[in-house]
Amino acid sequence: MPTALIILAAGQGSRMQSGLPKVLHQVAHAPLLVHAWKSGDSVDPERTVIVAGHGGEAVAAAARDHDSDVAVVRQTEQLGTAHAVAQAREALAGFKGDAIVLYGDTPFIQPDTLAAMQTARRDGADVVVLGFEAADPGRYGRLVADGDRLERIVEAKDASADELSITLCNSGVVAADVQTLFGLIDQVGNDNASGEYYLTDIVGLARAARMSARVVVCDEAETMGVNTRMDLAAAEAAFQTRKRLEAMENGATLTAPETVYFAHDTHIGRDVVIEPHVIFGPGVTVESGATLRAFSHLEGCHVSDGCIIGPYARLRPGAELDRNVRVGNFVEVKAATIHEGAKLNHLSYVGDAEVGARANVGAGTITCNYDGVFKHQTIIGEEAFIGSNTALVAPVTVGNGAMTGSGSVITQDVPDGALALGRSKQVNKDGFAHRLMAKLRATKARKTN
Repeated sequence: MPTALIILAAGQGSRMQSGLPKVLHQVAHAPLLVHAWKSGDSVDPERTVIVAGHGGEAVAAAARDHDSDVAVVRQTEQLGTAHAVAQAREALAGFKGDAIVLYGDTPFIQPDTLAAMQTARRDGADVVVLGFEAADPGRYGRLVADGDRLERIVEAKDASADELSITLCNSGVVAADVQTLFGLIDQVGNDNASGEYYLTDIVGLARAARMSARVVVCDEAETMGVNTRMDLAAAEAAFQTRKRLEAMENGATLTAPETVYFAHDTHIGRDVVIEPHVIFGPGVTVESGATLRAFSHLEGCHVSDGCIIGPYARLRPGAELDRNVRVGNFVEVKAATIHEGAKLNHLSYVGDAEVGARANVGAGTITCNYDGVFKHQTIIGEEAFIGSNTALVAPVTVGNGAMTGSGSVITQDVPDGALALGRSKQVNKDGFAHRLMAKLRATKARKTN
């Protein structure tokens, strides 16, 4: 059955104490909205509609950064969840299939849970609601049910004492046929303690119309909502715990898992070893058999099998490392392709560059890639040897098998197999050091006395 997603992202999130819309606060380098969206993508939706409100332009921009074809609609007045869902009606005009309503501040609904909701729909339920057993039901709406047969949902502020004793609570996530969903929403009123149009009222309306309603139950952790900075920190911790376990279950070794921080899209192969305090930014893929040594930071890069990175290395966006590359301590690589077996072992910066297979880049080497306006390319050939403390002033090419002398400033291309020296001739002045030091000590003695 075709499926559409409706993701509610209109809340202001005043308890975040922020000028940023709540759904744009980040967990693992991605907005909460994107996490919720990625959960929904597991059902392979034909259409996705984001309902924006507070900070709508920023929310729309973030949504289109994730998918330029997404439909973004506005809820200009905050009149409740049913009113918010109703704003998606025009964007789903002509769509025949199911809609699943998700929340942009509830990032961790799992694919298996959404699949169970789809199964309940296929088995004949007109409306499916996602519930959970709450350790502290508190302010949550209560699901009044007989087994999985759902009778109604009662908001906590409108519940009786008996209803408040129920621990089966409402997540807010709903699945129904699109036409059924909007038809029920048209009947929702606002005669309640908040004067709002509650999406939860559709269950009672469905039952009154002799439609069936079912509840699917998930773990409470999946329904974690983010409303405060403390919630945001808890969500980050929950994500990292799950991602670390996933990496280890898939065959990676994390020697101190609690110190490793992943991004939302980090891909780690089998037999990768990750030492303590490794940090991943967005867009990192590490292939099987690589070793990431302690205190390294990776972002926007691709690390092939057999590479050894770090300790204290930094791979920035555009770093492409072929098999068995070595990037050592205090080396930074940016927008550079490093071919198989090349070594950048110590205290170097390689940016906007291509380093050939089996080349060796000595300690203290820098590619001088920026002239203040434009970036320029440095090419280092296969099996080239770059002497320590070489400055390669781009654009420049060092040929295959060529060498540069230590301390050189290379401003011209170096042919294959050539040795380039770009430094001043050394001059030794016999005895000058002794005379200079004697003079300096005498000066110091006079000033002290």
